[in-house]
Amino acid sequence: MSQENATGEHHIIHSDPDILGGTPVFVGTRVPVNALIDYFEGGHSLAEFLDDFPTVKREQAVAALEEAKRILIANARAA
Repeated sequence: MSQENATGEHHIIHSDPDILGGTPVFVGTRVPVNALIDYFEGGHSLAEFLDDFPTVKREQAVAALEEAKRILIANARAA
């Protein structure tokens, strides 16, 4: 389940020192966000990731990728 902040934005990634030592995870799970990137680096698909980590919703994974894309593009334009 995603959480909303005061502005109504949905949080997809959460970091808490009590959960995996503060490693960023998908909200409502103990799945590190880095696992998604590792899957892609290993040549696996989004479907395989979701099959292996059923607590992560497709919408969460896609939102994380969209946010990464937004940040990469913003940083490229600033350079």
